Order: sequence, then C-alpha cells, then structure tokens
Amino acid sequence: MTDDRETTHGGSGGGPAGLTEQERALLAVERRSWPGPGAKERAVREGLGLSPTRYYQLLNALLDDPRALAHDPVTVNRLRRIREERQRRR
Repeated sequence: MTDDRETTHGGSGGGPAGLTEQERALLAVERRSWPGPGAKERAVREGLGLSPTRYYQLLNALLDDPRALAHDPVTVNRLRRIREERQRRR
C-alpha cells in the first residue's frame, strides 16, 4: 500500500519532498503560544475544520514524518520530547 497523502490534500508545497498545506498548518498551530486549551481547540475547529481528536491524531502521525522534521525541527523535536515523556509515565 502506498502513502498518497501528498496527492490527496493538495495545496502549494505538497508533494514527495514537502509538506501539504494542512500539515504545515498543524505545525503552525503548535508553534503558537496559547492562553489556554479552549483557545487552541477553538482555533483548530474554526481554522482547520478538524475536531481536536482528529487534529491530535494527524499531528501525532506527522511527528514521525521526516519531512516535518526538515520543515520545522524545533517544533517537531519539542513535541517528540513531550510525547516520549508522556509515554514513559505510562
């Protein structure tokens, strides 16, 4: 089975070497500082048209994508550290 995310999301910058517009938007949300969880969830729903659950599913998968690391290494590495810490606590 092939991974066809690049062709199904469209947008500029998509393709085998770059992230789709949606993937870049997911990382942009994580780059921002939020006053509280409610504001972030509202931005995800209104700005991206995703439920918070779907947003975090897509974000988690994106953290394992080498293209995401190349695009925004600071954000991806920070989120990976947070994820690994939470996994260690379980």
